[in-house]
Amino acid sequence: MWKMKISGSISNPVHGILIAILLFAGALALVEPSVAVASPRTPAGQDTTQAASARTDTTARVPMNVDAIYNRPLSKLGDLPIAIGGYAEANVQYLGTDGVTERLSFQMRRANIFISSSIRDRITFISEIEFEEGGAEIAVETALLDVELTSLLVLRGGILLNPIGAFNQNHDGPKWEFIDRPVSATQLLPATWSTVGFGFHGKHFDAGRSYAYELYLTNGFDDQIISNEENRTFLPASKENAERFTESPNGVPLLNAKIAFREREIGEIGLSYMGGVYNTFEEDGIAFDEKRRVDVVAVDLTATLPGAGTSFTGEVAFIAVDVPASYTQQFGRRQGGGFLDIVQPIVRGSILGFEGSVINAAVRLEYVDWNAGTFEETGGDIGDEFTAVVPSLGWRPSAQTVLRLNYRFEWRTDLLGNPPSRTTGIQFGLATYF
Repeated sequence: MWKMKISGSISNPVHGILIAILLFAGALALVEPSVAVASPRTPAGQDTTQAASARTDTTARVPMNVDAIYNRPLSKLGDLPIAIGGYAEANVQYLGTDGVTERLSFQMRRANIFISSSIRDRITFISEIEFEEGGAEIAVETALLDVELTSLLVLRGGILLNPIGAFNQNHDGPKWEFIDRPVSATQLLPATWSTVGFGFHGKHFDAGRSYAYELYLTNGFDDQIISNEENRTFLPASKENAERFTESPNGVPLLNAKIAFREREIGEIGLSYMGGVYNTFEEDGIAFDEKRRVDVVAVDLTATLPGAGTSFTGEVAFIAVDVPASYTQQFGRRQGGGFLDIVQPIVRGSILGFEGSVINAAVRLEYVDWNAGTFEETGGDIGDEFTAVVPSLGWRPSAQTVLRLNYRFEWRTDLLGNPPSRTTGIQFGLATYF
């Protein structure tokens, strides 16, 4: 099994600041000396996929990941400046690990509601309310205001999706050929990860190419990333802290920065960074610990082969965490992983009376290493790894609905590197916008 090696350090706070400055300066350097022309955002109630091409602003000609929350179908409520939409996912699965199975399970994974309002030209409010596991979990996933000063300078504030990698902003179930979300996005990175903050984003278009940047300061992680039931370094544990929507755990903001480039006929590549102090280091003005950082760098890619129509979507992330020396070696100082989806349309046309249907064959490759270090005593690699291969066959009777059949092959290796446990099984499900 391939073992990811992660060396070096990105934990110096100066590095994080320099990365953010370079990303922001690089985006601004792409601006032509002429004054940018402001443009209206998608009108509330209009299908955003169609609206993107209808906007007169040239920066809207090539949709990018920064536009993900706008590229959703919405329906206008009469003459009100409000639009509503959403998506739902349900599935049945039969999985087993090392010959032990729980037999059939039926799941209603989530039903999310979008609400959008065009307050006036270039001022838009967008929200998403998530209902997971039949309503067992209800959360406000997004609630933000965009004020478009120019196409290159859009002020954003509220509960926003941190732009680390691409999946966190593009997590809607109907967009994907796979029932489970990538493990690297949900159990290495903390997707879906949203926090309260403010910042800017913008785009520039030039001859079939688009450039974009995002730069935000938000509330950050807390001590739970190293103090959790997983007994490992685990960034998603901070999602349990609902107080991140009302206050910072330590008063130090989390820095989020991303730049991206998209070629219309090929695809998009993005480089993103997220980092800050995660621990509570003082109370009532009295310091009792040093400031400890978590830093994440991610690269994401979306590409399509001209002619063949084969699409590639993936991301890879590297994490550095300053873990106290008093913690055992099972808490990783370095982590990494990623996924790659390969999707090939194999049938297009009318299927059972559904015009414009598409059948896709796909495969997802996944890898996660929660502890990329070596044992101090022996020098041997520390385990705690995950690998998966997931073939898929999906039918899209419309662009907004997908029926998908997956077969999962998973291998999990424990901390000591013993022979991996193996999970296999079949999943069938549907997902649709509404």
